[in-house]
Amino acid sequence: MKKEEKDQFIKTLTEQLNEANTLYLADISALNADATSQLRRLCFKRDIQLQVVKNSLLQKAMERSDKDFAPLYGILKDNTSLMFCQNVTEPAKVIKEFRRKHAKPLLKGAYVMEMLFIGDHELDALIAIKSKEELLGELIALLQSPAQNVISGLQSGGGKLAGILKTLSEKN
Repeated sequence: MKKEEKDQFIKTLTEQLNEANTLYLADISALNADATSQLRRLCFKRDIQLQVVKNSLLQKAMERSDKDFAPLYGILKDNTSLMFCQNVTEPAKVIKEFRRKHAKPLLKGAYVMEMLFIGDHELDALIAIKSKEELLGELIALLQSPAQNVISGLQSGGGKLAGILKTLSEKN
């Protein structure tokens, strides 16, 4: 790759990093061509952009980025693949699902909603992250719950009161 091509690649990658809310770094080395194709197809189906990059170019792009990726520099060794996605948990789910049949990919690190996760042991924590929509749904349900309890209490209480009045009037 010529210097101009490298500079253009770094510039493009820096723009992708600046726009990304979710970025996973994975090691897919030692996967044969068939397994790599399967992983790429699975990523495509799940709306994940999978890209293999040179560590030196990735680090330069990270350094030029508006975000602080410095803690991730230490994991930029061996082979590195980037996974960009809008859904914060989807790449982690793909990695876990794909590893049921293959030894890799291994999670090297992730940048999710301005939080850094380093190491493959973080995979379950990344899967457990709830999306903004899920959190809003839970919040709305929690806010509605007390009001629903009051309403149902009033409705059932009205029925009980009518039953008591009816019983009292029948006795007299």
